Amino acid sequence: MTDVPGSDASTARRRAVPAAKPSRVRMSATQRREQLISIARQIFAERGFDATSIEEVAARAKVSKPVVYEHFGGKEGLYAVVVDREVRSLLDRITTALTAGHPRELLEQAALTLLTYIEEETSGFRVLVRESPLMSATGNFSSVMNDVAHQVEHILGAEFSSRGYDPKLAELYSQALVGMVALTGRWWLEVRKPRKETVAAHLVNLAWNGLSHLEAKPSLITSRGKSG
Repeated sequence: MTDVPGSDASTARRRAVPAAKPSRVRMSATQRREQLISIARQIFAERGFDATSIEEVAARAKVSKPVVYEHFGGKEGLYAVVVDREVRSLLDRITTALTAGHPRELLEQAALTLLTYIEEETSGFRVLVRESPLMSATGNFSSVMNDVAHQVEHILGAEFSSRGYDPKLAELYSQALVGMVALTGRWWLEVRKPRKETVAAHLVNLAWNGLSHLEAKPSLITSRGKSG
């Protein structure tokens, strides 16, 4: 007896045939490496270096631990790659943004760029600001800000010379300005209020209005009283 199309017997027979499983696409070595870096970046941001394990990285990537070791040699190697990428990413952003010739615009660009990075790459920023005993002075957030300060220093030096201030002090002021922006950025990472443009504007307001009325040879009020 022939089954009538659409009948219960015909429908049951079609249901009995197992559907073909989609073939699993195997990642290339490069794709797997990028996947592991991305997963590790997220875990390091969440927990820091010490609380992160190769087991968890492998589990989230659905691979065995030897695969992670094959690519990075261990947790230290994986962490170093993640941090290096973030350092280069943030520094490239800030370097690209620092295009203005006027010091006030320069400060605005640096502040807004850092806050934008925090907003768009929160996990990466958290990785950078978590200090690790494994990283040297050239592989953390402080080193990135130090590089930015050196760039600002050259511009401040020229500005100081034109105003009759000692250009040798440009390094001190550049460290102070960049440090102010960086620490405010770490605070804003958690609170996210007010909006980044408002935060940048207030930073510039404080820094610029102070810079525009610099004393040539400042001294502490307490020191002035003692010298009298």
